[in-house]
Amino acid sequence: MEFEGKRVLVLEDDPSVQTLLRKQLQSHGFTVDVCSDGLQGLVQLEQLNPDLVLCDVMMPNLDGIEFVRAIKGNNDTQRIPVIFLTAKTDPRSMIEGINVGARFYVTKPFQIDDLLGKIRRALGGK
Repeated sequence: MEFEGKRVLVLEDDPSVQTLLRKQLQSHGFTVDVCSDGLQGLVQLEQLNPDLVLCDVMMPNLDGIEFVRAIKGNNDTQRIPVIFLTAKTDPRSMIEGINVGARFYVTKPFQIDDLLGKIRRALGGK
């Protein structure tokens, strides 16, 4: 499998999207860990040391923008690529997402093949 041995941390508060992402990513070889808010995500990030983070923008407790600001401001976690996966489609949100350090900004609804292509590129593949 293409992503065998790679770990992705998914921050998503919608259970149906969590399930979809877990199944799709696992079918491509990823180890998948899921959190439903940014605070939980920061704790998991320290423990799991994922290869990539998929992050919603609108979440309870700590939103995706603040979560990414926190990890990009930390020497131990700033190298981890982040892809936003969000329903926020306005240009201002997209620009803010990229400016805080996300590699890609993917809007919902999304195509899994498009997302996998961005994951591949974020992990240094073609």
